[in-house]
Amino acid sequence: QSGSGSWDRVGAARPQTPDDWDIYDMVHYGHSNQLRQAKAMGDYLIVGVHTDAEISKHKGPPVFTEAERYKMVRAIKWVDEIVEGAPYVTTLETLDKYNCDFCVHGDDITLTVDGKDTYEEVKRSGRYRECKRTQGVSTTDLVGRMLLMTKAHHSNIGSSDYQQHTDNFGKGPQGHSPWTGVSQFLQTSRKIIQFASGKEPQPGDTIIYVAGAFDLFHIGHVDFLEAVHKQSEKPYIIAGLHFDQEVNRYKGKNYPIMNIHERTLSVLACRYVSEVVIGAPYAVTQDLLDHFKVDMVCCGRTEVFPDKDGSDPYAEPKKRGIFRTVDSGNNLTTDDIVQRIIKNRLQFEARNQKKEAKEMAVIQAMKRREEERMKERAKAIL
Repeated sequence: QSGSGSWDRVGAARPQTPDDWDIYDMVHYGHSNQLRQAKAMGDYLIVGVHTDAEISKHKGPPVFTEAERYKMVRAIKWVDEIVEGAPYVTTLETLDKYNCDFCVHGDDITLTVDGKDTYEEVKRSGRYRECKRTQGVSTTDLVGRMLLMTKAHHSNIGSSDYQQHTDNFGKGPQGHSPWTGVSQFLQTSRKIIQFASGKEPQPGDTIIYVAGAFDLFHIGHVDFLEAVHKQSEKPYIIAGLHFDQEVNRYKGKNYPIMNIHERTLSVLACRYVSEVVIGAPYAVTQDLLDHFKVDMVCCGRTEVFPDKDGSDPYAEPKKRGIFRTVDSGNNLTTDDIVQRIIKNRLQFEARNQKKEAKEMAVIQAMKRREEERMKERAKAIL
């Protein structure tokens, strides 16, 4: 979540507008949760997203292109507007340019290439607010999971392989940054409620069902769901997410990268999705279609694997004449993303180690300042 801030317009006669500046590389539910919190601080959320050049200069190579990241952020349901090519350092001039009252950022720290706080100016002026970082997820951790290539990566945080990953990507023996380090996500019912729309289908809505792993929720998924959304004037999209074991059965390798709880939040944050079925059956059954009163079942052009018994998982909706294949025009898959990471493994390791070192330097400086303040207070008392 590092590198993000929200700006909010505050005034007696106009709505509040938070604004958020960020890299948003490998957009995940941690970013979405930050934007949800930022939106709650105001009425209109503007999100600034950095260019590839800015990210490469200050942090290292991005996983996704800026065009992909712009579209991903626009698809998050709490975002009202984005600013493409936002400056890496947020200034008062930037806030004023977009008529924002203040900037919101997570409770981690974002540093420039020379180790300076990118929000120093807006903090000094009192136009800065903070939201809580989502524990248990980071781009660092997700990259590491992709490189581990083991089915047990959701629960093997104590293994020697996972320890090697943390040493390479952050929070190893030489570093203990609370912002870059690896941790595990703990799902709660409260978090699901915060992400869910809570809206029931309305009369006249077309109830559309889609199903899949939706792993590492990415621009390919967004383009597909946007295309599905265009299939009706009043779409109500229900996304069925398969359990981890089911995903691993048909995708193999170390999939899914994200567990069912993480994938649920990722999909719920998408503006095109109205409801999520957690642990949906692989085959789209008669009971499922009748229960949700499904009018249409959509599937992309990616390969559809047969069910355990060799049958077509979409046989029932095809029999009813409600099945539709939707071409999003985007062939990107989760496997493609993993290949991007593997191809640039050494660069990503170097990126995270460099980030960790800068953060540790800031933490040590903060500790020294606090110790000096304590000494001054002790002298004043004496």
